Amino acid sequence: MSNQPKLPTSQIPEVGSSKDAWRVFGIMSEFVSATERLKSIQPAVSIFGSARTPPEHPYYQLTEHIARLLSDAGFSVISGGGPGIMEAANKGAFYGKSPSVGLNIQLPHEQHNNSYQNISQTFQHFFARKVMFVKFASAYVVMPGGFGTLDELMEALTLVQTGKTRRIPIILVCSDYWRGMLDWFRQTLLTEGMIDAQDMDLIKLIDEPEAVVDAIFKHYETRGFELSEAELEMQLSL
Repeated sequence: MSNQPKLPTSQIPEVGSSKDAWRVFGIMSEFVSATERLKSIQPAVSIFGSARTPPEHPYYQLTEHIARLLSDAGFSVISGGGPGIMEAANKGAFYGKSPSVGLNIQLPHEQHNNSYQNISQTFQHFFARKVMFVKFASAYVVMPGGFGTLDELMEALTLVQTGKTRRIPIILVCSDYWRGMLDWFRQTLLTEGMIDAQDMDLIKLIDEPEAVVDAIFKHYETRGFELSEAELEMQLSL
């Protein structure tokens, strides 16, 4: 018999409580609402980066320039809707020809919605928001950022590597910022057999704004931006 202490019956969490059930309905409503709201924005590019980057910083200005080029080229630009790099992405797109989209998240601190959004959708749940970043993106552009940015980057790499979503361009901007991480990927992950050599091909390192746009168009030049039937089916398993 086990000698481990047991919780009093009154402290055992109730499985399937009505509160949990209603929470599931709330999550479902976020998926439905966001899907209906965003279905007309494609093709789109998701841009990620730090919420802490001020407008005078070169990263902010570079992001704004890239977003403007993408918007003028016909891409809706999706960001997290907050300050810093997110604001720069929305601002560049806002003054371009295509929609600026903000997928905002309710947080106890740091996040506030920026004012450069043609389409704004607010989420309570991170994972519902993350699905929408992938579902509607024809490419990822990743600017310098912290844990949240790395989280989005690794999510995209994992989904593409495992075949849970179609292969899209995943572009890291600012070589000096990312080179150490990529060196570690090669010297440790690849050497230890944690990834395959071709997995490194999932990432492009590009510094020039015009080259970012060109790389995305080049990726799709032989197939177009429309999802195939197989890719549509794949997205149902995100």
